[in-house]
Amino acid sequence: MKKLALLILGITLLPIISFAQQPPGTDIYLFDLVFKKGKFVVTNSVNITDRKGYDNQPFFHPEKPFIYYASADDEGRTDIVMYNHETGRTRNLTNTSEREYSPTVTPNKKFISCIIQRDNGAQDLGKYPIDGGDAEIIIDNLTVGYHAWRDDKTLFLFVLGQPNTFREYSIDDEKDRIISETIGRSLHRIPGTTDISFVDKSSSEWTIKKVKRKDGTIETVGKTLPGREDLTWTPGGKIIMSDGVKLFYWMPGKSKDWTPIDFPDGLSLSGITRLTVNAKGNKIAVVANE
Repeated sequence: MKKLALLILGITLLPIISFAQQPPGTDIYLFDLVFKKGKFVVTNSVNITDRKGYDNQPFFHPEKPFIYYASADDEGRTDIVMYNHETGRTRNLTNTSEREYSPTVTPNKKFISCIIQRDNGAQDLGKYPIDGGDAEIIIDNLTVGYHAWRDDKTLFLFVLGQPNTFREYSIDDEKDRIISETIGRSLHRIPGTTDISFVDKSSSEWTIKKVKRKDGTIETVGKTLPGREDLTWTPGGKIIMSDGVKLFYWMPGKSKDWTPIDFPDGLSLSGITRLTVNAKGNKIAVVANE
């Protein structure tokens, strides 16, 4: 990892780029996650990026013990790095002159799709072979900030602009349609479905909504934690969020309020943003300040 300085506001990508500062210092913590006796328990914390600098945007491989994430070098440029949570080994997937963000395993599990940020301000969506190799560009006519796959043929995008827009993109047609505006960065395919969730920030109370595969309509799921946009879904349909210090979970349609999840004794985190749960539902990765 090699590269020139860049400030990424909000702990991640954004529309305004500065080449004068480093990305903020963040670490990724990995926990065991268990749901028993009606509540979540997190144990066995491991700082998988115990170093100075920006490590963020973790994504679990759906079948293998890998976590992919964006990691910045001393000059502020990011590559995609992978961590094996069974062996504890870390290695680079990319080592380029570009800046890569938001690694995501594609539905066919053959690629890691990611944002490729250029020095000229462009933010393309590309994909790297999952075992290493050169990038293929998927979208280069939009300034893509974040993305989620519904299936091999359909992407959902957070596109930077005035205003930022939420779009559905067809791989075959290379066409997109605007679904909404003023959304958050957290886009997810809801486990067990082909619906896509997003955070609507158009009013003072932010809400979690979903785009239904069946007819394309938008349905409200519930309210976020106040002022928070990062979330993850568990395989059982629960949502986990953070207020920046603690974790909370909520079950759409069943829970009334957000329920706190206690960290292991003695652990204190601050500035929690991104979080993600693996496909088995027994691991959670949490991004926090150094």
